[in-house]
Amino acid sequence: MMENKIDLYKHISMEQFDYELPDERIAKYPMSDRDKSKLLLFNNGDIAHTTFSDVVNILNGNELLIFNNTKVIHARLFFRKATGAIIEIFCLEPVKPADYACNFAERESCEWRCLVGNLKKWKGGVISCEFELNGETLILNAEKVEVLDGGEVTIRFTWSSDCSFAEVLESCGKIPIPPYLNRESESSDTLRYQTVYSKNEGSVAAPTAGLHFTQSIIETLKSKGVTTDEVTLHVGAGTFRPVKSELIGGHDMHTEHVIIKRTTVENILNAKADIVAVGTTSVRTLESLYWMGVKRVMGIDEFNHIKQWEPYSLLQNVSLREAMQALLTWFDESESESLKAATTIIIVPGYKYRVVNRLFTNFHQPHSTLLLLVAAAIGESWHDVYNYAMANDFRFLSYGDSSLLSVNNL
Repeated sequence: MMENKIDLYKHISMEQFDYELPDERIAKYPMSDRDKSKLLLFNNGDIAHTTFSDVVNILNGNELLIFNNTKVIHARLFFRKATGAIIEIFCLEPVKPADYACNFAERESCEWRCLVGNLKKWKGGVISCEFELNGETLILNAEKVEVLDGGEVTIRFTWSSDCSFAEVLESCGKIPIPPYLNRESESSDTLRYQTVYSKNEGSVAAPTAGLHFTQSIIETLKSKGVTTDEVTLHVGAGTFRPVKSELIGGHDMHTEHVIIKRTTVENILNAKADIVAVGTTSVRTLESLYWMGVKRVMGIDEFNHIKQWEPYSLLQNVSLREAMQALLTWFDESESESLKAATTIIIVPGYKYRVVNRLFTNFHQPHSTLLLLVAAAIGESWHDVYNYAMANDFRFLSYGDSSLLSVNNL
């Protein structure tokens, strides 16, 4: 019976999630001031808009506001072969060591799963590039270890100085702005394609709903009584991958790594009012956290990886309190203050939100899984929201304007 229901979700047609997005409506650069962007407000079918800075008056003061504190790394590296050919290596995910923090701390060598541009012209051998660090000219070497399914490549990096790989990337790499901006990254992107609260390095794309927040807004919200908290989900390049299949069941989601603190679980358990997620990445983290709790309730040992369609086949009647209590029991038993996990969750229309009551999010590409996530939250009203945004000159995608949506299906 449950399998039949999952099949219904998998047969959702992507044709339903199309709309016309002229290139001129895609924001190529951010607003000069983060909080001067527009903010669309959706609540029970009512739509209005204001300026993002007005969010300090929109939130009542008793919400739990949860940010994704991941930090975008300088993931794009460029190497020139002796022939003059340019090889671009896009770092996706650490392999050796597999832990992000440990990998960034390495001081001699490390391995990453990467995308490689111009791969056909890199037959083999070591390629190198020079970079400056602390006034010294250094060398970064790259060597292919293994070509993986899907065209990705495991790359071993070595470098010629006693510095961390984090320092190497910071000095040698470029910020990977979204491909649909159709421009090269600029020095301003180093600051503006990061949230003001970013701290845990690992993303190759920004959690862009958070780009509108300033430290002043966050402090004002705290002074009103809003409880703020942070999760970490390292955003992968798959977030930009369009759905090419006619049905969503033909699309494979990317796995992303998350870190959740015990105190966050406690805050969710003790929330007195709405839980508000800043961005789709925070939504994916929080909803995945609930299903990890459900798996604990069900006695499933390997609970800390939520697979793509798994939530649709688990127990559906576990309360949020029961799920969070089950996770707190794990924290007690493991004597740990944080949970490292992974999620491949896909949120599609028909999914019932379990944790998030409201979400901040930008305006997403047609035929994207992010648009499905929004439609799962507000149903067919997503058409009204996007038509309103188009009619009122909203700017779209990563550097565009924002919305605050109330979830319909709780």
